[in-house]
Amino acid sequence: MQNIFDSHAHYDDPRFDEDRDALLLSLADHGVRRVMNVGNTTQANEAGLALADRYDFVYCSIGIHPDQSAQIAAQHSRDYLDVMARQLAHPKARALGEIGLDYYYDDNAPRDIQRQIFEEQLALAKDLDVPVIIHDRDAHQDTLDLLKKYRPRGIMHCFSGSAELAREVVKLGMYVGFTGVITFKNARRAVEAAAQVPLDRLLVETDCPYMAPEPYRGKRCDSSMLDRMVTRLAGIHGIDPQAMADQTFENACRVYDI
Repeated sequence: MQNIFDSHAHYDDPRFDEDRDALLLSLADHGVRRVMNVGNTTQANEAGLALADRYDFVYCSIGIHPDQSAQIAAQHSRDYLDVMARQLAHPKARALGEIGLDYYYDDNAPRDIQRQIFEEQLALAKDLDVPVIIHDRDAHQDTLDLLKKYRPRGIMHCFSGSAELAREVVKLGMYVGFTGVITFKNARRAVEAAAQVPLDRLLVETDCPYMAPEPYRGKRCDSSMLDRMVTRLAGIHGIDPQAMADQTFENACRVYDI
């Protein structure tokens, strides 16, 4: 399989420290033509810019994950938005994300603080006219409400919602990314959601080093495994796997303006 675009990866993660360069250089042998390295902390944002500078096929995004929102709010300053705006001026920084809400853990940042930082970043994305990459974990209604309020363009990453939610976000003009979860035997909810997303709004992603597909579940994920996600989505939509790879590549290039 050729022409694969990993629309969401974290190659700045320490789990790649021992073999990052060798792994990235090997991806072409697995049909991977482009990678979006997604920022989620101040440190990851800088590391993503460095990776994008080093590799022609790597692009990056700039964002503050909801897990870091309490730290940002404690600074009592909006200077972080100015920093992000400067970083997004880099020619290979193509999106603002990942940003959003995460209500999974009780000890996460307070929900009102998460919403505050999320809204500030949504407003920045509108001001700069850049797409967003949305993280939504157990916060579907609040996330949807804010998407309806700000109407950003962009991606619902690692989609974990229902088929109904998938239809709602597509109506808002969003793209929808699916990870290795789509290959799991108990992935009925993800399969039903993926079936509701039109071909021209589908994306494949690893979220590596997380979310490895079957038969690698539980291991460190990387972009060489994307053929599993592509093949599964192709089966759901009844098309050839290479046609799905080509379609999701085109979709990622469109949303990221590459």
